[in-house]
Amino acid sequence: MAVRKFKPTTPGQRHKIIGTFDEVTASVPEKSLVFGKRSSGGRNNTGKMTMRYLGGGHRRKLRFIDFKRNKDGVPAVVKTIEYDPNRSARIALLFYADGEKRYIIAPNGLQVGSTLMSGEKASPEIGNALPLQNIPVGTVIHNIELRPGQGAALVRSAGNFAQLTSREGKYCVVKLPSGEVRQILSTCKATIGSVGNSDHALESSGKAGRSRWFGRRPHNRGVVMNPVDHPMGGGEGRQSGGHPRSRKGLYAKGLKTRAPKKQSTKYIIERRKK
Repeated sequence: MAVRKFKPTTPGQRHKIIGTFDEVTASVPEKSLVFGKRSSGGRNNTGKMTMRYLGGGHRRKLRFIDFKRNKDGVPAVVKTIEYDPNRSARIALLFYADGEKRYIIAPNGLQVGSTLMSGEKASPEIGNALPLQNIPVGTVIHNIELRPGQGAALVRSAGNFAQLTSREGKYCVVKLPSGEVRQILSTCKATIGSVGNSDHALESSGKAGRSRWFGRRPHNRGVVMNPVDHPMGGGEGRQSGGHPRSRKGLYAKGLKTRAPKKQSTKYIIERRKK
């Protein structure tokens, strides 16, 4: 995995940095695991705009991703590694021994032709999914479940990884990418290794048009609006806008947004770094 820089032959090429797609081995997705994705343009069922700065963009197709990894004990061979327009990570197509095909998020270092396994009897090798209680302490993991059988909810974007640090009774202690340290049930599954496409953070679009291809419309700041449109708007000349806040008046910085009586708070040992 690497990134490409371009000669500044045009203004858009000057700051453009994109991935090389070296690891991608197929350009057409598996037809049985794909279905169309409708875009709303930020409108609800009555046509009213409920989310700003959305609309347009290239057509996408959704790929069914297997976040549950519940085919325990059935070996699977990695057939292809593909690009997915719906996420930052690459995806891998698995051919199971019983004939089924599934997509998973491709971990770093996964090669076409590798054999993967899930379940309690799987070995702790890259790409294998097994319960936290069967994973050695200190292992780098991703695709972590929060409830057994629910499917992976944590650590799924490009380059991310968590670390299994210790065990406490029926819970495992995991350090997450944000710096948060929390307990997770030992029966929850996780996948060994870190998420692939780690150079995604180095990419730069180079021009506004590429944001439009992703379906992002221009985002204007509250400070440049009028007082009728935003709490931070108005003022003669360039005013700072006072305290940063949302369009509805909620403070954007310094205000705690986590529910004080949230059930999962008791599982958090150390909060994320501010």
